[in-house]
Amino acid sequence: MQLKPYAKCLALALSLALLAGCASRGGSQDGMAGSADGSRDGVSGSDATRSGQASGSRMGDGAGQQADARIPEVRTIYFAYDSDIIQSEFEPVLASHVRYMRNNSDASVVLQGHTDERGTREYNMALSERRADAVERFLNVQGVSPSQIDVVAYGEERPAARGQNEEAYAQNRRVVFAY
Repeated sequence: MQLKPYAKCLALALSLALLAGCASRGGSQDGMAGSADGSRDGVSGSDATRSGQASGSRMGDGAGQQADARIPEVRTIYFAYDSDIIQSEFEPVLASHVRYMRNNSDASVVLQGHTDERGTREYNMALSERRADAVERFLNVQGVSPSQIDVVAYGEERPAARGQNEEAYAQNRRVVFAY
């Protein structure tokens, strides 16, 4: 198909534009962007911090080089309902993975895309793949070699949380870094 190369260029350009636009945004002290109560797409900042999956690790002065040799602690990023757009609050998490991957060229990662149970099986498989692909494009734009990354789409098949409520759905809309 002829449009595929153009779509990749467009996705790359949009990713760069998003990064440039988000670079000037402020966040709260814990690095989370969102509303005044700390919530973002159904997951409050305090819930995300308690689960240990949505906040980035902090490194003191001089510890950055040493910490880049370790796999980042936060290995899950979350998405809004029916979306494959990376939210700005997860950029610090992605940046830590970029640093790790660039400093450890022999490391490889599998990006596991997931969705909640709403939607057809086929739609959820495609959406979970688009989410993982969006993370892969972000890493590639930041200089991570494509040979270090594999993408797997699980759709709704491997939920992180059981239940039919917004809290469970929000935990299932995710991409997991599996090293």
